[in-house]
Amino acid sequence: MADRYETVWPLQAHTKAKHEILKRYLNGWYPVLSKYNGRIIFLDGFAGPGIYKGGEPGSPTVAINTLLDHNYELERNNCEFLLVFNEQEDKRYEVLKEIVNELKKENWPSHVKVEVLKKNFQDMAQELVSTLAEQKAKLAPTLAFLDPFGYKDTPIELICQLLSFDKCELLIYFDYNSVNRFGTAGNVDHLMEPLFGTDEFKNAPPAGNPGRGPFFVDLYERQLRDLCNFKYVQRFEMINEDGRTPYYLFYCTRNIKGLEIMKDAMWAVDPTGSYQFSDKLSGQSILFQDNPDTQPLRRALLAQFAGQTVPVSTLEEFTLVRTPYKKTHLKRQTLAGMQRDGVITSPNQRKRNTFPEGTLIEFPPSPEQL
Repeated sequence: MADRYETVWPLQAHTKAKHEILKRYLNGWYPVLSKYNGRIIFLDGFAGPGIYKGGEPGSPTVAINTLLDHNYELERNNCEFLLVFNEQEDKRYEVLKEIVNELKKENWPSHVKVEVLKKNFQDMAQELVSTLAEQKAKLAPTLAFLDPFGYKDTPIELICQLLSFDKCELLIYFDYNSVNRFGTAGNVDHLMEPLFGTDEFKNAPPAGNPGRGPFFVDLYERQLRDLCNFKYVQRFEMINEDGRTPYYLFYCTRNIKGLEIMKDAMWAVDPTGSYQFSDKLSGQSILFQDNPDTQPLRRALLAQFAGQTVPVSTLEEFTLVRTPYKKTHLKRQTLAGMQRDGVITSPNQRKRNTFPEGTLIEFPPSPEQL
């Protein structure tokens, strides 16, 4: 048995935040998916040792405990849960097996299955893709959590093939810092092209140009949407304590309910530590906080729907898909204030400042009006 402390490392603030996001998302994903499916899969492609130097849980432990401790009686859904943890490095793999075995209690539920693998992620994914093709089968609803070291092990076309089925989702970290540094260096083009699934990364502005980083991030998002056919792609900038951006978190789904759960998870994580989550809207940086400034959302709504009368459901979808805000930020925190200020009206509203399903919202013709 490996000495776990030889092959683990201290838990950093951004990793703690990442695991809290994962926990909160799984807390919503497990019951929703298991209610309508006979089997669902959580795939951790780069699982690590499952523990940190101070004894803090890694992502495999988070996934298992979130399922076992869930306050929703998942057994009633008659769904099998398959949790797959893959770790290629020998010592980390041995520690991971030890951690998983420790978590397995005597009364381990029969509907929860766990597999611990030691494979190169690309080999594992390709084997699964080939098996599905041979058997003409579909992958069960799957959340793939991919948190690689660097940028060389996650070719986007392989990810697209693996998660090509309707109810498959992706949560992946994009190594912004490394890509921004080496993206057009020439010596790693053979790694960058599979990462993006195109050689368009070579068209990025030169180092020092403020548009260089956004170019790479926009290209990766576009490829996730167009190449992988994910209808909803949401990205979150991860800002560290000195104001730099080491990476982005990308969440990809074909179901707007999944997007809603992820937004709730992101906003529930306390951003007051050394890490902050940010997204861009109307040229502004939106930070996740308990009492967010919804003025950018107000401006975005006015610009998008100027002169139109639309149902509130359309505004909810716009808020979820096109902005960093949650659906719950829309009515009380945004629309109610806009109505009090005389900015919007409603031709069928029964009670002022309330917006039940079917309520129509009339926007002024000028997007400049606040």
